[in-house]
Amino acid sequence: MITGKSIRRAVASTVTGVLFATGLVLGIAAPAQAANAAAFDPGYIISDARFFDSGAMTEGQIQAFLNAQVPTCVAGNGIPCLKNYTAATFSRASVAPGHCYAYQSEGVESAAHIILKVAKACNINPQVLLATLQKEQGLITATSPTERQYRVAMGYGCPDTAPCDAQYYGFYNQVYKAAWQFRQYTYSPKTWRYKIGQVAVQYHPNAACGAPTVNIRNQATANLYNYTPYQPNRASLANLGGVGDSCSSYGNRNFWRYFTDWFGTTTGQISPIGSLDVAVAVPGGIRVGGWALDPDMTGSAVSTFPITVAVHYAGVKRASIVAKGNRPDVGALYNRGNLHGFDTFIPITGAVTGPLCVYATNIGPGANVQIGCVNVTTRSGAPIGSFDTSTGGVGTVSVGGWALDPDTTAATRIDLYVGKTLGYSFPANTARSDVAALYPGYGAAHGFATTVKAPAGTHNVCAYAINVGAGSNKLLGCKTTTVRAAVADGGRVPVGSLDIVKGQANGIQVGGWTLDPDTSAPIQVHFYIDKVGSSINADQQRSDIAALYPANGGAHGFSATLPASKGTHNICAYGINTGTGGHLTLGCRTVTVGATVTPSPTPIADKGRVPFGNVDVIKRTTGGYQVAGWAIDPDTTSPIAVHVYVDSVGTAIPAQTDRPDVGKAYPTYGSPHGFSATIPASAGTHKVCVYAINQGAGGHTLLYCRTA
Repeated sequence: MITGKSIRRAVASTVTGVLFATGLVLGIAAPAQAANAAAFDPGYIISDARFFDSGAMTEGQIQAFLNAQVPTCVAGNGIPCLKNYTAATFSRASVAPGHCYAYQSEGVESAAHIILKVAKACNINPQVLLATLQKEQGLITATSPTERQYRVAMGYGCPDTAPCDAQYYGFYNQVYKAAWQFRQYTYSPKTWRYKIGQVAVQYHPNAACGAPTVNIRNQATANLYNYTPYQPNRASLANLGGVGDSCSSYGNRNFWRYFTDWFGTTTGQISPIGSLDVAVAVPGGIRVGGWALDPDMTGSAVSTFPITVAVHYAGVKRASIVAKGNRPDVGALYNRGNLHGFDTFIPITGAVTGPLCVYATNIGPGANVQIGCVNVTTRSGAPIGSFDTSTGGVGTVSVGGWALDPDTTAATRIDLYVGKTLGYSFPANTARSDVAALYPGYGAAHGFATTVKAPAGTHNVCAYAINVGAGSNKLLGCKTTTVRAAVADGGRVPVGSLDIVKGQANGIQVGGWTLDPDTSAPIQVHFYIDKVGSSINADQQRSDIAALYPANGGAHGFSATLPASKGTHNICAYGINTGTGGHLTLGCRTVTVGATVTPSPTPIADKGRVPFGNVDVIKRTTGGYQVAGWAIDPDTTSPIAVHVYVDSVGTAIPAQTDRPDVGKAYPTYGSPHGFSATIPASAGTHKVCVYAINQGAGGHTLLYCRTA
């Protein structure tokens, strides 16, 4: 073989190969077809179809073949015969498109398993590898193989002028690298000495023996000459099982002979090859794509006379297509040019289910071949889709979903009805990658997400996909949706709570909520650090606030870190009224920025510290008080209890609901420390007090106590 540009050692192809042929041929089981020297063609030793047929044998067939060649293993050197041989392998990455794929090691693997996996990885016929193993070291029929036979099994890295290269030693290494080299010749055919066309090929390493010109007609034959760069002379062919004369070489002769004896003709009547890569229903029919070529065609005929493929669907021939589209991947694999692809549209009327089969039309020896057959259901009729969401807002309904009409790739019209009288129309044309994945022929632009106006109240909201072509309109679904009325400006002051004020390394972390009772829109929070002001929007979702103030929604939380210099600061927060009425003082705190914080140990030790927290809401309702807030015992991450006293009557509630804002501010303790409950109370004024209850040593904490 050739490593870089140096020619491999010729000895195995000249002398040693003959010894294998003469001394070991008797071990060959009943031949598939006895080789006849008259059939040897130096320009077409093996067809591309045979050489690159990586699926020619299964692992079981390879193992059975090895077993048949050596019925009894002598193993006189203490080394197993190839049928029993195993070797440690290692993984190899894929090389490049059109080259060898990755080889994934499975640890220690049998010879048959290695041969199969290498054949698949490099798209080389395993029979080619078997014939090469025999012509190089006689391993296939060896009954007492030596360590050296395995070490240089394929003759890879063994040049004429130097010892074999140790980096390529080992059976697995040799088999993979030989297949890799065959693929390398195919990947870049013009960079090697032996290529398709008129090339002088020596009979023997001795140049005086002559070098007649050979018309190399295909890439597989060029590969063999690049690996073993000699052709057999008349004397070599006259004695297929033995020695010729002093100018004879035997490598390519023996390869051809072993392959023919074991596996039949190296060329023969070869039918087309190809692949059905795409068969997908699209609007109005089916898209069909793939490739096909006839290996019998050589030279310019491959491009001059591309073959045709016939497409049959549901038992009827629908089209005949010339496979002449550009497929560089096919060209890289088979070195037969790139123009062997096809990609076409087959029109189909109505919804049909049936087999779509593609046949490659043979030219010359061989027969037509089915290269693929799959069941396809064409799409036609009423639209399909889903009405996913319908959410009520203040005077609005927001809807979302998707729809497509099988008869077109264009956007489907959606008619939306809010109640029985109010209707809207809009296209389903927003991107939905999930829909594109389910219906690849239609693209992604079939989603809808829009907001329409609606009166306050509870409505039945229904979405229809409007049909085009065959079929009828499609009801996607109906959803009961409540629309909130706009809140009137009553001149009320905002409500809210400053839950978190915490010094950080370079600022002050703040969190809480605030809303203006006269609007559902978010309002601003103004902060003053000493005398320097800043503002943020209170627009983060707070489900606990939405539950307490359903007319205003939940988008009223705030959480931010305000920049501040190191040292002690006074910070005040205000909820800003959007209409008439005053602003709300949420609170003022003194906080230190840049102080060193010692992390709590894990688990947290009970140091007798008292709980802390905040009461966000105390709101009078019919039959009691709504109470909400959060509480943490700094000596544990577990939720604690909160006791609420209305006058002298106490109620215990757990502080265990999720409060992401609290978890963000106090990450050591997590977020399940919120509480929200309605405490029963009679009509009239009462004193309401809220306590955070310590779980261990230390006292309880009064969070709130007022008459309301």
